[in-house]
Amino acid sequence: MEFRPILSSLRRHKLTASLLMLQVAFTCAIVCNVVFMVAQRIQRVSVSTGIAESELSVIHSSGIGKDESPQARHAADLAALRAIPGVRSAVAVSYSLPLNRSESSRGFCPSKEALDRAMQRNSIEGSGCMQPAVYDGTPGLVDTLGLRLVAGRDFLPDEYVDKGKPAVAIITQALAKAMYPGRSALGQSMYDGHDFIRVVGIVDTLLRPAPNQPGVAGQSMIWPQRPVDAGVLYVLRSAPQDRARILRAGRAALLAASPSRLVDPQRMKTYTQIRARYFQRDITMIGLLIAAGLGLLFVTALGIAGLANFWVQQRTRTIGIRRAIGATRGDILRYFQAENFLIVGAGVVIGAVLAVALNLLLMSRYELPRLPLWYLPVGALALWALGQLSVLAPALRAAAVPPVVATRSV
Repeated sequence: MEFRPILSSLRRHKLTASLLMLQVAFTCAIVCNVVFMVAQRIQRVSVSTGIAESELSVIHSSGIGKDESPQARHAADLAALRAIPGVRSAVAVSYSLPLNRSESSRGFCPSKEALDRAMQRNSIEGSGCMQPAVYDGTPGLVDTLGLRLVAGRDFLPDEYVDKGKPAVAIITQALAKAMYPGRSALGQSMYDGHDFIRVVGIVDTLLRPAPNQPGVAGQSMIWPQRPVDAGVLYVLRSAPQDRARILRAGRAALLAASPSRLVDPQRMKTYTQIRARYFQRDITMIGLLIAAGLGLLFVTALGIAGLANFWVQQRTRTIGIRRAIGATRGDILRYFQAENFLIVGAGVVIGAVLAVALNLLLMSRYELPRLPLWYLPVGALALWALGQLSVLAPALRAAAVPPVVATRSV
């Protein structure tokens, strides 16, 4: 097919063709960035915490009597909770769990020399020092959370402390690689400025309670320190289908064991609910972005189909003449498809430039990562496909016009 007749026709309809081309360009720029932002959000909400999320339930308890020992109360409560049918294990933690935003962190260095370098620079950047999130809890925490030990061992009973600083810790692989690059972290000692803490185990993944800072979301550690405060989180592990029943039974068991406490029903949740609450805004934003992108594509498709219908009506006589001198239905169909291909092609070229410019603006204002360049050809192919589908019905109707009827039309 020769493109000169198509280009000649487009020159006679510069304004209409230009408006459609600009619509395609803006659609390409916006949709490419919307798809990228949706992918980023989906990646964020799909992050692995490293724990057995579907099997965990959490109950918050506070308000133990003044004359009662918190440690003794926690031990009695755990015994009552473990006696509930269906509970595989139960532990008490101070307040931190992945994605519950209650984060405690401490600075650690792989050596005293690394700490000296950090102090000289007045920054831990490039010194080898890290600031991981710290988790604590009663014996059995690793098993109850469902963490996977990839090296080393769990804590021994005599390593747990009530007050003071433990002598050992279990760290994540992310923290191990960051603090001890190129060597095994197992058996190494971390220095906090006062004491050395030996690494006795490494778990695969344990996400921070507030994983907002890129690159350090997986840098966490556990040490064997029992909760000492009256307020505590009880974490129970069971089959997924038993969690709602166990939460109700757990609250009743705690109140029966000691009525002088507060067990707020609003702070009794399955871990699935904790995760959903943390990512609620992200999930809402994903829905809004998808709706906006689909709406924009729908409007663009309507514009392409509407313009094609308009041009079919205007060119009925011309189509009939071409049919009368030998043009087949396939020729007419290919003419409209080629015309649409050229308009959309010009639009996606401009749109690719606008997409990069829009991404740079978003990077400067909202800290969005750089748009991968492969999004541009994928977006162009999607818009070309959308254009061909949108123009197909008007083009088929034009190709079906009988030559005699077309030549008699005014």
